[in-house]
Amino acid sequence: MVITFSGHSDFINAGEYEQRMFDILDSIISDEHVDMYLGGYGNFDDFAYECCQKYKKIHSNISLIYVSPYLDNKKGLSIEKYDAMIYPEIEGKPRRFAIIYRNRYMVEKSDYVIAFVKHEWGGAYDTYRYAEKKGKVIFNIAKYAL
Repeated sequence: MVITFSGHSDFINAGEYEQRMFDILDSIISDEHVDMYLGGYGNFDDFAYECCQKYKKIHSNISLIYVSPYLDNKKGLSIEKYDAMIYPEIEGKPRRFAIIYRNRYMVEKSDYVIAFVKHEWGGAYDTYRYAEKKGKVIFNIAKYAL
């Protein structure tokens, strides 16, 4: 099973979001192995990584996978904190669109998408719409905001 995460880069963590994330993960994860595809860019990606890392401490069937939009790790992300790194075959795409193509790859490979989308613009919204178009099961934790 593969779970992908996508959300606004300006995400601000309110305490209830972490519990909602754990509730969603508990509802979809069984005893099978789960790859969690993480992007590593922006506040929601940081939040998703932290939640997945905590979840992994009590569930040994979890792998944290960094899906890189660039071969050269332009951001200088510390990939050692992940179990593995994947680079989708997007070399022929313009570099300025690498994150868009990476996000589409993540959605296409996923069984579930956990999102935080509050407004109808930006990359997170585009990824959310792409997941809808592909018929993915989507959990939008922004719907549970206070």
